[in-house]
Amino acid sequence: MNAPLTALAPRPPAPDFTLPSVAGPTYSLKQFRGTVVLVNFWATWCPPCRAEMPSIERLHQSIKNKDLQILALDQGETQSVVFAYLGQLTPSPTFPILLDQHSKVADAFHVAGIPTTFLIDKMGRIAYKAVGGRNYAASDVRSIIERLIAA
Repeated sequence: MNAPLTALAPRPPAPDFTLPSVAGPTYSLKQFRGTVVLVNFWATWCPPCRAEMPSIERLHQSIKNKDLQILALDQGETQSVVFAYLGQLTPSPTFPILLDQHSKVADAFHVAGIPTTFLIDKMGRIAYKAVGGRNYAASDVRSIIERLIAA
C-alpha cells in the first residue's frame, strides 16, 4: 500500500540550490520556476530508495512532456559510486541525478532520513512531502502531480 503524501499548509518556500549532476551539467531549483518539481533525496545504499527509483522513472516517462521536472539528489556519495549504481538499473533514470555530497541541500530542506521527497509547486513552494519509500507511478501520486500542474 502506498502511504499518502503529506500536504503542507501554508506552503513554505523551497530552498534554492545548485548542484552538479552525475552526467556533468549543473542544475538549480530556480531554473525550473513555473514547473512542478519532484525533489527526491536518496542514496545507493538505501533499500527503500533503491526500491522506489524505478517508479520515479515510470512517473517521469509518463509525464515527461508536461510541466514536471524530477531531480534526484544523492546523499554523500561520489560520482563514480552513483554512476555504477545507475548502470545496474533497467531502465536507467532519464531525469537528472544530482550529487549532494555533503548533504547541504538535504540540511536546507530539513531532511531527517532518506528517502524523502518533496513536490514543489510552480511558485517554488513546497506543496507535499513524503518520508519513506513510495510508488511514484501510483494513480494517487499522479493525480496530486496533475493537480499541481493544472494549478
